[in-house]
Amino acid sequence: MATLAPSSGTLGDVQATPQRFAPRELPQPFGDYELLEEVARGGMGVIYRARHSKLNRMAAVKMILGGSFSSESDLQRFYIEAESAARLDHPGIVPVYEIGEEGGQPYFAMKYIEGGSLAKQIQRFQENPRAAIRLLSKVVHAVHHAHQRGVLHRDLKPANILIDDIGEPLVADLGLAKNTASDTNVTHTG
Repeated sequence: MATLAPSSGTLGDVQATPQRFAPRELPQPFGDYELLEEVARGGMGVIYRARHSKLNRMAAVKMILGGSFSSESDLQRFYIEAESAARLDHPGIVPVYEIGEEGGQPYFAMKYIEGGSLAKQIQRFQENPRAAIRLLSKVVHAVHHAHQRGVLHRDLKPANILIDDIGEPLVADLGLAKNTASDTNVTHTG
C-alpha cells in the first residue's frame, strides 16, 4: 500500500479523504490524464484531481474501487452513475466529460469543482437565510431538470451539493440515481 499524506476536500457523496497519495505514487500516466492527488473516497469509488494532458484542463477522475475485480452489479451501478450524469446538461449539475477504461480500470471524468461541498460550508448558509434560499432554489432547478429527464438522484444531501469557486451550487454523485426509463434494482446500496 502507498505511503499517505494529509489532505482535505470533498466531491459529492464521498468523504473527504484524510490522506492522499504522494504524486510519485499515483499511477502515471492514466490514459490522457495525469493524476495529481486523491481528493475523495467513498464506498464505491475514488476520485482524483487530474489534468487532461491533451486539453490541459483540470478534471475529477472517478474510478471504481474494485477495478477489474468489481462485481457485475458494481460495474453496472458505476456505469449508470456516469451515464445518468452525462445525459444531464445543466449548469447546476456536475458535467461528465468522458467515460472509459484504462488498463482494465473503469473510470469517468467530470468537471473538477474547486470549492468543496455544502456540508463543509453549511454554517455560512445557516447564518444567511437569504443566501441559503438562493442556493437551494438553484439546486431545486437542477434536480427538476434531472427529474424531467427520468433521473432521480435518491441521495441528495449537503455532501452531494458542491459549491464552485464563485459560489454556485452543482449537484454531484449520482451513484444511487435511478433511471425511471429503465426499471433496474442495481442502484441499491450495499
